[in-house]
Amino acid sequence: MTLLNIDISYLTDKLNELLQIPSPTGYTDEIVRHVCKELESLGVFFEITRRGAVRARIEGKSRKPARAFVSHLDTLGAQVKSLKENGRLELVPIGHWSARFAEGARTTLFSENGAYSGTILPLKASGHTFNEEVDKLPVGWDYVELRVDAYSKTRDDLHRLGIDVGDFVAIDPAPEFLENGFIVSRHLDNKAGVAVMLAALKALVETEIEPTVDIYWLFTIAEETGHGAQSILTPEIASLVAIDNGTTAPGQNSDEFGVTIAMGDQTGPFDYHLTRKMAQLCRDNDIKFQKDIFRYYRSDAATAIEAGADVRTALITFGVDASHGYERIHMHALRSLAELATGYALSPVEIQRDAREFGGLKGFTSQPTADADQTLAPETDEPLPEPAVD
Repeated sequence: MTLLNIDISYLTDKLNELLQIPSPTGYTDEIVRHVCKELESLGVFFEITRRGAVRARIEGKSRKPARAFVSHLDTLGAQVKSLKENGRLELVPIGHWSARFAEGARTTLFSENGAYSGTILPLKASGHTFNEEVDKLPVGWDYVELRVDAYSKTRDDLHRLGIDVGDFVAIDPAPEFLENGFIVSRHLDNKAGVAVMLAALKALVETEIEPTVDIYWLFTIAEETGHGAQSILTPEIASLVAIDNGTTAPGQNSDEFGVTIAMGDQTGPFDYHLTRKMAQLCRDNDIKFQKDIFRYYRSDAATAIEAGADVRTALITFGVDASHGYERIHMHALRSLAELATGYALSPVEIQRDAREFGGLKGFTSQPTADADQTLAPETDEPLPEPAVD
């Protein structure tokens, strides 16, 4: 197929808008409203759950076996654990991230009286006072505190400001969009994935090609705390493709360019047939890709399977450097992901049996079991030379 045109300016603008909206897990109402308004402007049907997960749909030629993409709107963050005698705040993280990346972060705290800016600092933050002790302080959430940008020298001052235990703390993203295509920011996991889905949706809406089957676009609100797509699927959905970040750290095969297809994560392998379809679509459409396995990683797809959903799952990612820290990605990967998403949405359904939740063996899939041809020389199609005869 001919790849749909992805509006890079739109993708960039949407990502920048999403990054400006604080959305730590548990504090996602505003970003849900933002995404729903964008879906309205695109003319895409959607509905939301009680808590705010969003399910949009583009109708295809058939309702089943429907396909779905999923990304999450929530990000890492923190909550107030206690109000300290020195007028500062003890924090606990929302999601799994190191206090190493919290030190020095600018923040926004949401109290019942309104929002306050602040900075997360080590307990010993002044080199002029503590000298070498600053460098000897251990790394951990027990060794940082939040300094609020308001008069707060005592616990009573914090109470006067309306700050209390449990208040949400959002980490300011500080995004930079560089002319060479690199993007540096907090929370690219997974607002970049959301922007990819919106750009793919826009491309599909603007084309006159009708998808083979219904395509659902799912936006979840609690992936960072382990609650993803388990409550938003419909029985019609047979295949679920998560769009999230892949880690470009040493020992990984991910890349900041092209699509990184995850073959497995800490919950096990992804679906054999769906992951290979993703790879084949990349080959057929000249989309750069590579495969990887993530040992300390889970996504929206994992929670759906753990909740008992009988869906095929895959994870396609944009490579991110320093995940859950000071993240960096490249627009090349985001464009490639959006192209792959549209290619999958418009591709034919090979496994027609997936339209039924239960059935016999007729139409059931198979996996290759025959021995590989061992007569081919490495890197060539030429047969290996015959062994010498003594």
